[in-house]
Amino acid sequence: MTAPEASAAPSSTAPKRAGIVLATLIIVAAVANLNLAVANVALPDIGKAFDASQTTLNLVAVAFSLGLACSVLYLGALGDRYGRKMMLILGIVLSIPASLVAAWAPNVDVLIGARFVGGVAAGMAYPTTLALIAALWSGPGRTRSIALWSATGGGIAALGPLVAGLCLENWWWGSVFLITLPLAVIAIVMAFTLIPAHVNEATEPVDNLGGILTIVLVGSLILAINFAPVPNAGTAVLVLSVVALAAIIAFVVRERRASNPLYDLHVAARPPFWVAACAGIIIFGSLMGAMFIGQQFLQNVLGYSTVDAGLAILPAAFCMVLVAPRSAKLVEKQGARLTMLSGYVFVLLGFLTMLLLWKENIPYWEVGLGYAFVGIGVGLSGTPASHSLTGAVPVRRVGMASGTADLQRDLGGAIMQSIFGALLAAGYAAAAGTEVPSNVNASVQSQLTKSFASAADTAQQYPQYSKQIIAGAKTAFLQGDQWAYLAGIIAVLVGAALVFFFFPKFAREKELLADYHAQDTGAAVTMPTSPPAQPQSN
Repeated sequence: MTAPEASAAPSSTAPKRAGIVLATLIIVAAVANLNLAVANVALPDIGKAFDASQTTLNLVAVAFSLGLACSVLYLGALGDRYGRKMMLILGIVLSIPASLVAAWAPNVDVLIGARFVGGVAAGMAYPTTLALIAALWSGPGRTRSIALWSATGGGIAALGPLVAGLCLENWWWGSVFLITLPLAVIAIVMAFTLIPAHVNEATEPVDNLGGILTIVLVGSLILAINFAPVPNAGTAVLVLSVVALAAIIAFVVRERRASNPLYDLHVAARPPFWVAACAGIIIFGSLMGAMFIGQQFLQNVLGYSTVDAGLAILPAAFCMVLVAPRSAKLVEKQGARLTMLSGYVFVLLGFLTMLLLWKENIPYWEVGLGYAFVGIGVGLSGTPASHSLTGAVPVRRVGMASGTADLQRDLGGAIMQSIFGALLAAGYAAAAGTEVPSNVNASVQSQLTKSFASAADTAQQYPQYSKQIIAGAKTAFLQGDQWAYLAGIIAVLVGAALVFFFFPKFAREKELLADYHAQDTGAAVTMPTSPPAQPQSN
């Protein structure tokens, strides 16, 4: 029996051994989520090890998200066509050498490259987890499974800095990239033995040109944002921006003309789909951006150890896991619109807390409060953002929905981290320039304005001025992170307005999903799909 094609179906279906299958998919997703999060807490140590600028540290942080965001739509489509289980296992296997190279990278360029490859590996495995949930479950069971998948993923991402901090207390910075190796081995064994194969997979040819265009589009866009604040990089930013613009135009033209598009623009135009996609990019990007800036703030300004900085994020993880099941119930009773808007309110409160309270020498409760607000907001909004995507597409297009859901996290994280990082770098450099004494030579001035880590190294070289240098660097950092928090507030307000005005209210949402289900079920009669055979174990 095939899975229902929309969440509007009246009953639930689930695979055999549903609990252990879902646990396996969550463990696979955990490999990607941990790899996504562990670099942030190590950025100060990486900066010292390689004398890296703030922009270079931004690239280290964003490289994994960049690789994932670039590849997720294309690889999701390849998995739909040639086997989701195979793509999932290949991705986990590839993540192992990528982590090993990152851990022992001889220079920062190799580290960035290894992180990018790790992101591509995650792009092979991560979208498959949600695609299989959408294919194997239906009805309220699918909503609950997505809620658990979303909350656990967000919670694991938030726990990543704590585990990374424990590693940094005992070993070198590269040890944080080895954290996922035991989990990856377990995930390979469980996926091979427990995940069903060939469930509602497509037989249509893959739109390879469309896939290549998505890689070019996402890659050029994120790199342009990252290099925007770099001095003398105006030409590169302009070229990357032109490439991104050309790629998006070419992609739209291609998808409108392709007989079997990679990204069905007619389906994407459905309000529950495109509004949820945009809303999710902002909500998940806010989480990653807050963690990215927050880890540096805690260590650089408040002087937290790596372990303490990791512990500081626990309120976000706890609140996400606590709230997500209630979010699933709220979606079923009140609809996705109200649930998402409720989440946006809490994320806004989180950024306001960071903007107004996160200063030098603050008590921990002010830090924990900001993270708790963000965790509640993501826990509330994450489930409806992902659920609306899978509910608005036919099951033969579930790879498109799962790829978009992953893009919410990865593209959102990459864009928000890039924007936050660019604003932090620009704000830090501008403020640090005013803090540097006029009698300092150009070489030392360049080091002081490069990044906080570079200023800290300079302070060690000039111990007589150490306190003055560190105080100036902290002041400059606090100027830069204010710019980032303001950008977060603006993004959240835009996202909330988008949901409020364009996402259908509950009654209309149910009508639309029922209509989509009827349309897609009728269309499926003439569309070539895999035979509804019983899922195989291997």
